Amino acid sequence: MAPTVKQIAEMAQVSAATVSLALNNKPGVSPATRQRVLAIAETLSKENGSQSFRPLSKGSIRFLKIVKHSHILNRDHDVFIAAYNEGIDKEARRHGCNLEITHITIDQVDDFISHLNSSSSKGLIVLGTELNARDILAFENVNVPIVVIDTTFDFIDFDFVDMNNTEALFQIIRYFRDNNHRDIGLIWSEDVQVRNFELRRLAFEQAVKYYELPFNPRNILSVDSTFNDAYQGTLQHLKRGLELPTALFSANDLIASACIKAFKESGIRVPEDVSVIGFDNLPMCEMLDPPLTTMNVSKQQIGAMAAQLLIRRIGQNEGAPTLKVSIGGKLVIRKSVQRLPQAP
Repeated sequence: MAPTVKQIAEMAQVSAATVSLALNNKPGVSPATRQRVLAIAETLSKENGSQSFRPLSKGSIRFLKIVKHSHILNRDHDVFIAAYNEGIDKEARRHGCNLEITHITIDQVDDFISHLNSSSSKGLIVLGTELNARDILAFENVNVPIVVIDTTFDFIDFDFVDMNNTEALFQIIRYFRDNNHRDIGLIWSEDVQVRNFELRRLAFEQAVKYYELPFNPRNILSVDSTFNDAYQGTLQHLKRGLELPTALFSANDLIASACIKAFKESGIRVPEDVSVIGFDNLPMCEMLDPPLTTMNVSKQQIGAMAAQLLIRRIGQNEGAPTLKVSIGGKLVIRKSVQRLPQAP
């Protein structure tokens, strides 16, 4: 267990504030006092069997946005990327670090890693939204601590922070069930290879079966993930005579909004004919007709947690186990779900 600031202050006979300044390499402490505080911290760490207490000197951390196919990382989703930025930046500043933001495409990763390894950046947060496992494993050659957000892979030895897709889907299916829906479908984008979409697809089937609702593979529909393509894809499904379930979960809000547009043009009413729930709680949800019920997971909280993990990792010796953190969400109830009469 790492020593506390209070323990160090008592042994060094200085205030807790002085210890904090010394450990974080901030001004206001004499060189002799700083050296004494650091020595005591190191001694206490060894006595406690902890190798996790190393001072974090002021520097910069990097937030890297990688665009692979731009199906998700596009202007329609700038708002949640900005929320990640906000959460990371606030936590970084709290620890005396500056945040640098870099945008690249997938073919620039090798050049970026070479640049990063020769830079003064102390750590890296990668936005993994559009990345698969092989894309992320390319960062094994990075020589600074790394945290990946908005995706997760259990078998990769990095820290990850993602939304808890399983918990979210169980909330969504339970809400449909509580409104007497038994015929529930999913619309997602299979071909785009977004890990969170895959996790939602798996969790959808788990939740439907857990709540003892009928699972019908024909109720799982795939469209492309951009608005126009999802809209056109939904129209094509309808033209082929698709028999809609009474309730439909959409893998994100953008696809949901495209579906609703296609439904309206085809004379299908939401929620009277089909209830719809999305995922992400984008600002557009309140402006849709009807306003969209959706799953909200705080992107600021994901960003802040990633920064906390990274700063902790910077202050640790190598060898500490990696962490996979899942942030829970809350269903935002609006007007897109209709309660059905209870079956006799």
